[in-house]
Amino acid sequence: MSPYITIIENYVFQVLFFFILLLEIYGATVIIFSSNAVFLYFLKTSKDGKTVRLTLASYLSFGLELFLGAEILRTVIFRNIEEIKVLAAIIVLRSILTLLISWEIKQEQKHAPD
Repeated sequence: MSPYITIIENYVFQVLFFFILLLEIYGATVIIFSSNAVFLYFLKTSKDGKTVRLTLASYLSFGLELFLGAEILRTVIFRNIEEIKVLAAIIVLRSILTLLISWEIKQEQKHAPD
């Protein structure tokens, strides 16, 4: 194998790791700040929690989608079959969580008064 290919491969891995980390930071930031903002809004208004739950669920879904994007990028890097199996399980679980949250949002919106 050419040393240039190894250098390019290492550079690509470093760039991918950077973007994976960035997506994970974005996901965590969305979840942390939105949870705090929604909680403070709930404390200030002391209204029914239905709107607050819908808002929080939307932000949680978005944050999980960012984490899922990071996991998908991570699949490019791993080469060991065991690592891929664990990663696939994580992707499936996060996808299920995202789908459940989206389903809950749709159900709440159906029953919400206009």
